[in-house]
Amino acid sequence: MNIDEIKQLIDLMRAHELQEIELEEEGRRVRLVKRSGQLPLSMEMTARPASQTAAKAPEGKAEAPLESELAPGTVTIQSPMVGTYYRSSGPDADPYVEEGDSVDNDTVVCIIEAMKVMNEIKAEVTGVVKEILVANGEPVEYGQPLFLIDTDLTREAGQG
Repeated sequence: MNIDEIKQLIDLMRAHELQEIELEEEGRRVRLVKRSGQLPLSMEMTARPASQTAAKAPEGKAEAPLESELAPGTVTIQSPMVGTYYRSSGPDADPYVEEGDSVDNDTVVCIIEAMKVMNEIKAEVTGVVKEILVANGEPVEYGQPLFLIDTDLTREAGQG
């Protein structure tokens, strides 16, 4: 992508009053973010194979398994946005959830800070937190797996 193409993206953002735009083609990604009326304040360009764009797992954790590798009844809660992952509402607050905790559709599982806005992320599924895949304070990408949730409640009741 050359500078003229980037300028066209900026013009597109202005014309449609977009706050953010991300484009990926041929393993290259460009992300433009509008902040405080300035365009763009933040610009990120990467040139790496698409297979390497998945976020890395925190130290001591294996990479998140593919959906096809998950046990039946296990679902992934994914990041709905790019931002910074936080396990609690503040440095001295208890984490929203721990591994082994029960969650339901309305349970807040974490916060993702994006553009100085704290966005509460809800489980939107009923089950038990099987694994937390991201460390507190880490940057996350759109679609990055954050949690594995066991939705097979018969296992929890000792029936399976």
